[in-house]
Amino acid sequence: MTPAIYPLLIADLAVDLPAAVRLQRLANRLRAHFSCGAVALLRLEGEHLRPVAVDGLTSDALGRRFETGNHPRLATILQRQGVTFFNHDSSLPDPYDGLIAGREDQPLPVHDCMGMALNVEAERWGVITLDALKVGTFSIKARAELAELASLVEASIRVTRLEDDIRALGVARAAQTIPSAVRDDHRIVGQSEAITRLLHELEVVADSELPVLLLGETGVGKELFAHRLHRLSRRAAQPLVHVNCAALPESLAESELFGHVKGAFSGALSERPGRFEAAEGGTLFLDEVGELPLSVQAKLLRALQNGEIQRLGADKPRQVNVRIIAATNRSLRDHVRDGTFRADLYHRLSVYPIPIPPLRERKGDVLLLAGRFLEENRARLGLRSLRLSAAAEGMLLRYGWPGNVRELEHVVSRAALKAVSRGAERREIVTLEPDVLDLDAGDGASAGEVGGGYVGGAYGDRGRTENAHAGIAPFALAGLSLRDVVEMSQRQAIRQALVAAEGNWAAAARQLDLDASNLHKLARRLGVKGGGI
Repeated sequence: MTPAIYPLLIADLAVDLPAAVRLQRLANRLRAHFSCGAVALLRLEGEHLRPVAVDGLTSDALGRRFETGNHPRLATILQRQGVTFFNHDSSLPDPYDGLIAGREDQPLPVHDCMGMALNVEAERWGVITLDALKVGTFSIKARAELAELASLVEASIRVTRLEDDIRALGVARAAQTIPSAVRDDHRIVGQSEAITRLLHELEVVADSELPVLLLGETGVGKELFAHRLHRLSRRAAQPLVHVNCAALPESLAESELFGHVKGAFSGALSERPGRFEAAEGGTLFLDEVGELPLSVQAKLLRALQNGEIQRLGADKPRQVNVRIIAATNRSLRDHVRDGTFRADLYHRLSVYPIPIPPLRERKGDVLLLAGRFLEENRARLGLRSLRLSAAAEGMLLRYGWPGNVRELEHVVSRAALKAVSRGAERREIVTLEPDVLDLDAGDGASAGEVGGGYVGGAYGDRGRTENAHAGIAPFALAGLSLRDVVEMSQRQAIRQALVAAEGNWAAAARQLDLDASNLHKLARRLGVKGGGI
């Protein structure tokens, strides 16, 4: 007898739906049909299974990544043909222990479980899992029905992929020129409108040869987006070379980027190619590009204009074929105005500026990202299950995240370690409560509302941002680098000295025990203007 769900799944195949909606409806219908506690569709990506649609699991489940080597039930389902059933007394740990929605007060392990590997176009696509809290839910008849539904479940996935490919034709280039592994790259976690727009923009610009300037606050993940741009480009098979411009000593920056010949300077015992040559045919990612010395900026401009570089000490230039992606958390416009960054280089680099939204503008992604970090820490610490309480989820959603995604990662990792250090049993379901998060939601929210950082094409007033940070407890600065914290303190000290000296730079320098000329140089580098305002 044909299962009653058949007509519903067939009807969904005939309707034009967004991919996420189609797969979510599939999960919802299967959960209702089998009267079970949870259903999950998981996509195979390398050695991980990534949830793409869930019903009945906690809010952070979609952000998690389940490494098959750490989850024997999922590995077993993935390796077998047909339906795999786990009895309620199975000795294999369940990957969803503690992740069943509505059980925050007393998280319970799942009882019955069944699943099935899914194939699309003769390739293993992933798995579908069904879990029930009631013993005996998945009878022999239920297992047979799931087997019958395999072709329709796989058809839904196939239609979703086809629709995605058709939509891809409307962006930068025909889908067949983009390897499927690149099209399906989901290392960036998020479903918010802000991140969806950003990912679409990256796909559009990736195949162009235009220089791209990534703009965003500390901790938003600019390097991750640079990697995605490279993977989506026609240069994906060639090297991506990362240069942290802030870490280059001024005396060695030119040699590091462009190379040198033997004897070019003391210690140059042999000829050495630079990062430009290492990136030949591929992409050069200049992180924190605003930190480059002026002397090097002129040579970088030449490379952008003519595709030419010249090794330090060499007589002749060399041609290079390199695409530039640059990133900064500073306002290069301000640096141009104060003379620390070349205007012509700024215009060359910012042919296509892309602002990366801060986490406070991606509130819908906070729990997804938290889920990713929870699963990573669960595996790292050897825990059976690691989850957030409802109160902890609420605190994460209320906080302003001045340190962005990096701060969230640090908060979750620190909380997991604290829970273990306080005696949490690794064999039990470990639930993180607000007290181990070390967050003050009020302070965090005010920091987010101040709105320093890249907004609407220009950086907001850095002074307002730092005043906001000044009111945050030290633990809230954990998402910021030491360099950021030091520079923040320096700006604040200079401004206070200028106010106390009524705008007199010489008096402010004496108060700070600095030479006046050095104070001027430091202030220009930090973006502090006269009067301390």
